[in-house]
Amino acid sequence: MVNKRIDGPTGTETVGHEWDGIEELDTPMPRWWLWTLYLTIVWGIVYVILYPAWPLVDKATEGVLGWSSRGELAKEMSVVDQGRVTMREELSRIPIERLPENSKMFTQAVAGGRSAFQVHCSQCHGSGAAGSQTLGYPNLNDDDWLWGGDIKAIEYTLTNGIRAPGVEKTRASIMPPFDGVFEPVQLEAVVNHVLSLSGRGSRNALGAQTFQDNCSVCHGTVGEGNRDLGAPRLNDAIWLYGSSHEQLRNQILKPKMGRMPHWSDRLDPVTIKMLSAYVWSLGGGEEFVEVAADPAVKVDAEP
Repeated sequence: MVNKRIDGPTGTETVGHEWDGIEELDTPMPRWWLWTLYLTIVWGIVYVILYPAWPLVDKATEGVLGWSSRGELAKEMSVVDQGRVTMREELSRIPIERLPENSKMFTQAVAGGRSAFQVHCSQCHGSGAAGSQTLGYPNLNDDDWLWGGDIKAIEYTLTNGIRAPGVEKTRASIMPPFDGVFEPVQLEAVVNHVLSLSGRGSRNALGAQTFQDNCSVCHGTVGEGNRDLGAPRLNDAIWLYGSSHEQLRNQILKPKMGRMPHWSDRLDPVTIKMLSAYVWSLGGGEEFVEVAADPAVKVDAEP
């Protein structure tokens, strides 16, 4: 350009533009910067040749190395899946009652059971397994169990369900309705007696006698319950359908009895085993006790 000139103080050629007496010097780029630019251009060309780069309609150019992030993910997932298969195979061979003895497998089973619980069980028992007294879903964090809280008993319950229609081995118990059975004074007396078993009601002779005549055969003489029958304890502070005087009265007259589906037709045995481990680990799980060889000896933990 005709306006170019050499700047006297710096010895650098100007770009030829001038704005109100201000000129710009045409200072050359540093050599290191130029070489860096050239290297990045070369690196970009090499990358385009070796790796996927240019997007097409349904894929990208593959590159001569054949590498892709999707391919790497597929390999990683394949390794993870194989690990899961191996873990599940090993888990399937461990008897449920021996699982807590294998700390590594038990930890993996609890992790898998936690995930399965959120998918299949949290809708009723809650994400934290606290249940719902209003709806009659039991809390799985406490140590109150209708049919036993050892890991094998829990697996049995999950496999066969509770009052599940058409399942021969389902957990089943029925409390008869006492509507019309008791005189009003008897009803009030027995309600107060049941509440007194947990220290919240007044003991009375009529209620105690009524309880012994009608309720103790299932719930025990002091309200300790009976796991063989699925009869709940009445002498603690844990209640499934509420503990107020009115709620207890209604439960005696028209008892509520919930259902739980049997999961053997929805989940495979290994997933049920993992669920059992997770529920057992929540804090209320009991130690498994081997059944005695003598069939006359009964063990509460046996489902």
